[in-house]
Amino acid sequence: MTQVAILGFGVVGSGVADLITKNSKEVFALGGDEINVKYILDLRDFPDSPFGDRVVHDFDVIISDSEVKYVIEVMGGSHPAYEYTLAALRAGKNVITSNKEVVANFGDEFLAAAEAAGVSYRFEAAVGGGIPVISPLISCVRQNKITEVRGILNGTTNYILTKMFSFGDGFAESLADAQARGYAERNPDADILGTDASRKIAILASLVTGKLVPTSHIHTEGITAIRKTDVAAAARVGLAIKLLGRAVVTHGELEIMVAPFMLPEKSPLGGVSGVYNAVEVLGEPISSVMFYGPGAGAGPTASAVVGDLMQIMRSGTATATPTMKKTTEGVKPFSDFVARSYVALTGITESDVRAALGEVEFIFADGECAFITEEMREADVCAALESLTRAGATVLSRIRLL
Repeated sequence: MTQVAILGFGVVGSGVADLITKNSKEVFALGGDEINVKYILDLRDFPDSPFGDRVVHDFDVIISDSEVKYVIEVMGGSHPAYEYTLAALRAGKNVITSNKEVVANFGDEFLAAAEAAGVSYRFEAAVGGGIPVISPLISCVRQNKITEVRGILNGTTNYILTKMFSFGDGFAESLADAQARGYAERNPDADILGTDASRKIAILASLVTGKLVPTSHIHTEGITAIRKTDVAAAARVGLAIKLLGRAVVTHGELEIMVAPFMLPEKSPLGGVSGVYNAVEVLGEPISSVMFYGPGAGAGPTASAVVGDLMQIMRSGTATATPTMKKTTEGVKPFSDFVARSYVALTGITESDVRAALGEVEFIFADGECAFITEEMREADVCAALESLTRAGATVLSRIRLL
């Protein structure tokens, strides 16, 4: 019998324990052995849970038990997840996680420690919840010349933007609705400010390039500045607004960012609505493939975690593993990024806009001066908008186009 320990007994941890227990026949068929949740590490006790007798409060109990070969870390946050993960790997235990923060910050260390100890470190659930994207990237499409990985990586923000687009609601009321439905946390900053998506695109970029870019070096914007007027203007020209993580590879250099983008409503990513996530991979000769599904929740995330467990039980370290190096070398500054932009201004004339930005496409936007630029460098757009501001304009919105 295979003995496992779960670190953290929140939504995901309890979901993992339930899946292993309730789907024991399916798990046995895939893994080749029965699985027993021997320990659950948490600060709390759970007397009403069927797993209440497995709860321990001392991590050393798990580390010192030679029977436990698999540790499932679903605590969230960087600490003590970092310390526990490193200790488990060095003790010769395989580690599986759904914790995108700790992977984005320390994934390179964990993979090196796993290799040194002859065990596995897997993190399929850290990006996209139940969507199988990491294993296919490593094993199935990496042989292509990947030019970009981009995606809707946060279900909360996608739900908010969908509600604004479909019902004409404002940001604040759409966020309140997401919180009421349990899609957004009481403190939603990690979602709406783009932090969560930044961690995920860092992981995806590392799988494609081998470069684990610190999130502090990833240009990150959220959705808090998007207005009803912007959503309506986009809809009038057949566009949708999505918060995207993008990792673009050009001539060996990497552009990586998280920001709202306008994209065709009927495009693969433009049609993804609600709390769903999607990751699109572009390359040669693969052209374009997309992975789509529920990006969060106990069930989908637990499914990915247990899927990783099955992979290790079947194949051990023989499965393909990524290599990561924490670096900013070869990462282009965001000021060099080139895109078209949607801009909404007041206090300026169309001739002033053309003088500053060249030929633009003006669109109707409820009395505002709204337009879409030609492709321009980020630094040049910012300089032009600063000059218009000095001339008396007020910049209301700026959203790039995909």
